[in-house]
Amino acid sequence: MKQFIEDIGILYGEMGFPRMAGRIFGWLLLCEPPHQSAEQLATIVEASKGSISSMTRLLIQTGMVEKIGIPGKRDNYYRIRSGSWSELMKNRLPHLTAMRKLAEKGLGLIAERTPESRQRLQELRDFYAFLEREIPSLLDRYEQGHTRER
Repeated sequence: MKQFIEDIGILYGEMGFPRMAGRIFGWLLLCEPPHQSAEQLATIVEASKGSISSMTRLLIQTGMVEKIGIPGKRDNYYRIRSGSWSELMKNRLPHLTAMRKLAEKGLGLIAERTPESRQRLQELRDFYAFLEREIPSLLDRYEQGHTRER
């Protein structure tokens, strides 16, 4: 289990996130019960409470983790937010549109150039336009299939 947690941490680091956020996320994918206190997280991922605090805040901001209270318990607990996978992608759709629009703006700036010099921006625009068209239908198909499986 520790290696899996570390591997998620490494992957998060490669994606530009703090490695510790990945470790916390990795543990939350495996743990039983599915909710963990800051103290439990600090113990398993071998981190300070301050680090746990800032990294859980980051994971909450990304929409992948949620903070919950448990009746009769004083601590806050953290768990993977149900349904967060498709929500995360839906939240990224405006970024795809923004990148496509910037590519179009760039193409307007170099409209007089040769087709060869416009190729990089055209490929960027075409790629993001493709993602804008395809990702919503992929998410719909995932959600329809996922709902039927439950």
